[in-house]
Amino acid sequence: MPAYPKLLLPPTRCYGAVADAGASTTLRSAASAILPSTSSAVVSAPARPLSVRSHSSLPAASVFLQPRARQTSPARHAPILLSPAITQCFDGPTVPGNLLRRRGLSGGTSQSHAKQEPSRTRAIVAAGGGLLAILVAYTISTSYRSSGSIEGATPTSDPSPSPAEATAETADTRDPTLPRFRLADIRTQHGPGSEQPWVTHEDKVYDITDWVSAHPGGDVILRAAGGSIEPYWKIFSIHNQPHVREILSQYLVGLVDVADLGEGGRPRAEQVEDPFVDDPARDARLATHTLKPRNAEPPAGELLKSFVTPNELFYVRNHMWVPVVGSGASGAADGGDAHVLTVELPDGDVREYTVGELKSRFPVHRVTAVMQCSGNRRADMTRNAAKTNGLQWGVGAISNAVWEGVRLADVLADAGLQVGGPGTATAAGRVGDGQNGSSLDGRTHHVQFTGLEAYGSSIPLAKAVDPRGDVLLAFGMNGDVLPRDHGYPLRAVVPGHVAARSVKWLSKVVVSEEESYSQWQRRDYKCFGPNEGANPDWDRAPAIQELPVTSAITGVWVGEDVRKGHVPWPARAAVAEETSGGAEEERRRQQQQQSEAEPIALQGYAYSGGGREVTRVDVSVDGGRTWDQAKLVGGDDDDGDSGSAAPRGNGHWAWKFWRYEGLLPASVTSGNSSSSSSSDGKDGGAQGEGQRCTTLVVKATDETYGSQPETHAGIYNVRGNLATAWHRVRVCPRCERPGGPGGGSGSSSSSGAAVWTTGAVFGCGFQTEEAARETAAK
Repeated sequence: MPAYPKLLLPPTRCYGAVADAGASTTLRSAASAILPSTSSAVVSAPARPLSVRSHSSLPAASVFLQPRARQTSPARHAPILLSPAITQCFDGPTVPGNLLRRRGLSGGTSQSHAKQEPSRTRAIVAAGGGLLAILVAYTISTSYRSSGSIEGATPTSDPSPSPAEATAETADTRDPTLPRFRLADIRTQHGPGSEQPWVTHEDKVYDITDWVSAHPGGDVILRAAGGSIEPYWKIFSIHNQPHVREILSQYLVGLVDVADLGEGGRPRAEQVEDPFVDDPARDARLATHTLKPRNAEPPAGELLKSFVTPNELFYVRNHMWVPVVGSGASGAADGGDAHVLTVELPDGDVREYTVGELKSRFPVHRVTAVMQCSGNRRADMTRNAAKTNGLQWGVGAISNAVWEGVRLADVLADAGLQVGGPGTATAAGRVGDGQNGSSLDGRTHHVQFTGLEAYGSSIPLAKAVDPRGDVLLAFGMNGDVLPRDHGYPLRAVVPGHVAARSVKWLSKVVVSEEESYSQWQRRDYKCFGPNEGANPDWDRAPAIQELPVTSAITGVWVGEDVRKGHVPWPARAAVAEETSGGAEEERRRQQQQQSEAEPIALQGYAYSGGGREVTRVDVSVDGGRTWDQAKLVGGDDDDGDSGSAAPRGNGHWAWKFWRYEGLLPASVTSGNSSSSSSSDGKDGGAQGEGQRCTTLVVKATDETYGSQPETHAGIYNVRGNLATAWHRVRVCPRCERPGGPGGGSGSSSSSGAAVWTTGAVFGCGFQTEEAARETAAK
């Protein structure tokens, strides 16, 4: 058998050793050599290899040790190190697997604060470590704490605990299998500069070493290293969510020492600097989902007041704080001209351009294009399919602007990039790799964008260099300097693609064979099947790039609200009323009463990614049983009142408005309530007594005849991305008679004819039935 070094245990010391081996006989020999004071050892290998990435608890002890009486030992002896020793005491028969895989539990870490109750002998064993490994450890029946590590440790005297410590230890009833750590050690040994950063949350300790590279904010999480993450979650409220806490739980390594806990069993609160203190002021009309970082959308009623969304009402999507650039938080006096953009090519060549140089050296282009978050209408998917993770956007995570900047293709060409033309795809010869002056294949490379606040994303190189793709390095928005919330002083604008690719506060552009390694490219913005749950194979699905066709209802008007001109365009019913005489008006009103039909007007937007034009919008006012077509407004169908002066670019990058005028179903005003049931069964129950409702539906079709799916059930994904099903809202018109509210029948009475108005509208972008009930109950 191999010769193992002897390990003589100093008094009150707890050691562990990991012995990689393929047979239980070898393990038995190893245990015998390592632990000569053991009177007996029964060794059994686990039945299967154990993954070192496992986060679950490992099987119960597979080596059982019965230590003899306490003995004295020389000062220093090297432990066996067949694989890295794990120098930690555990108090139970089962050890969490992630404790074994955490880096930093040997040699110089603060593992020494595991508790050992006086006069109690424990033997523990856990499987884990390598492909097949056994952790062997045992404790001597004394209480001892040490700040040293197993390698090169010098034994010290065995101090008795103070009365306070003894009381605290006795009162610590938390999981005895988890080691304890002092906050001071965590701060000094696992802070932002450590190779093994740790954080605490409540009374638990987490090793986030492996999480930093996968964290959506990258190194931003290191701000909390060495201390509590809770103050940052109070600031970054978007991260204080159940699914984020579930991710953090996978990195648990122990508990905060009971001596550092205050009232309620939690460490005392820490105060941290607020990184959002210099964020810009926002318009009060925006509906805010999170304050820090700010994520907000314009109300549906404001969204379509202008074809080009005013800067102050453009939806805000931030993952972190807004960087302070140039003249600072107070403004952008120099237009950001001194800001530097770095461009890196595959051969390692690097060029730098200031924003001022971009403006002066390259042709300036203007393009009108939509920005839409992949989570637009996520709240609709949550309501009509299942729970989703992420901001619960309504219909307003979309806006339209005129962007001004220089073409990315021009800058890349100036930097020395050569890309093969369309013939590259069918060339019989070898495609170049960009080295030594050869041309790159735009299909196999990517352009990575990195922002000042650590956000990163990428697009295919073919899109970046396509002269018809209109990809800009933008420094202007709607005729003004980029607002700080929208990327000042420089951002990427990738028309037709999800807004996640149009990186704000742009600082670096890299041409690479690889996509961006960021969380936002590799994980967050992808879709999977409805059955695939929260932990799919992320590498299997492509990142979202071009957006599918979508549409939404943003305004509803009924009855007198249409006739009296409350609709934001000259509706036919309103025009007829203005031009008709008194007798004609009375005749028309009587005809409508006889037919029990009331006018209804709707408006909304429609958009398709990839530069595809929306060619048709279908509207139903009876839950999808009958259909009609809306009028399209904007672009080639513009009637002169919106969007006609906006520069279009080389594709249909902007949205289209649509408008519809029709009649309410007779069943709503006649007393037949058959139309009040939603076609998907999700919207019922909001109307009041005697009030009847109908479900309005809209769906769009683009030039490729791509259309929206009927329901969210078939496109459901846990992240709630691309919620593009038919948009349904429920309108419950209000009926009144002269002199006071009427019933709901719509019939005439001696007090006068019934008067119908819009009443209540429920659905994504409008109020919810639950909110209406709560308001009515107050």
